Amino acid sequence: MPRVISFETHHERYEAWFKKHEAAYISELLALRPFIPWEGRGVEVGVGSGRFAAPLGVGVGVDPSPRMLAHAAARGIEVVEGVAENLPFANGSFDYALVVTTICFVDSPAAMLTELWRVLKPGSPLVIGFIDRESTLGKDYQLHQAESVFYREATFYSADEVTQLLLEAGFAVGTWGQTLAHPLAETREIEPLRAGRGQCAFVVVTATRKP
Repeated sequence: MPRVISFETHHERYEAWFKKHEAAYISELLALRPFIPWEGRGVEVGVGSGRFAAPLGVGVGVDPSPRMLAHAAARGIEVVEGVAENLPFANGSFDYALVVTTICFVDSPAAMLTELWRVLKPGSPLVIGFIDRESTLGKDYQLHQAESVFYREATFYSADEVTQLLLEAGFAVGTWGQTLAHPLAETREIEPLRAGRGQCAFVVVTATRKP
């Protein structure tokens, strides 16, 4: 069952987070930007309010929350209501796909990745951004998980676990990037993208859909 109630109920609070933590938000955007293709038809799975899809030029977004989709539509996204484990698109519909933090909210990451493999064209890139469970921020989120209306039902994953999920779904794992080396409360300035993984909270991994 999609974990949508908190996002439906607190959609305005979700939007306010990006204003309160603008430096962290822009840091995440800048970490994702180098990995997003400039051309082709793209989809963001778990598009939410369109805070990533819109500035990154991803034209289509799918999400189970109608209220979040209303925000995304207002940002110019072609929105479709649906869940990650059963994407409402034909085989080979997209040239690339984006998934930002969604992996920790879906019921089955494996099923989501299987669906992404299906709707992507052979050789197409998948870009995933997520909070590394083993990072300082990831551990802090887990420690205070019950206090968050959004993360109380989340399941956090490590970089190694995401790697294994991608391989099992038929993707070739490519480049890693990372940002947010400081606690969220201390993040006052935009942080640069760093190569690799293991030092920062927000990590990005690229993968390619095998034939």
